[in-house]
Amino acid sequence: MKSRYLMVAALLSLAGTASASSFVGTTDAIGSSLANSAESSSDASTGGDDKVVLQARDDAASFVASDGAIRGVHLEAALTHLRARQPATLATDMQLAEDILAR
Repeated sequence: MKSRYLMVAALLSLAGTASASSFVGTTDAIGSSLANSAESSSDASTGGDDKVVLQARDDAASFVASDGAIRGVHLEAALTHLRARQPATLATDMQLAEDILAR
């Protein structure tokens, strides 16, 4: 009976390790993708908003992850900047935050 508990505990431990490794691998891939996106957005194609928009990435991620509950100052500055640049845009704050993350 005791060996069964030990075997179950060992299997659970291995499953937890596999999940953690998978999570780390996934987050590393996402982080790498975001870094590449940030590098590519720093060229002339984004105009002069690179700094404001790139500084808002963490705030945009928090905003999207919290379904709009967390609004950081960098995100607010980027939203104001983007709306001033394109006053006719009908995009919501969530759509703009997602766009900031996609850059």
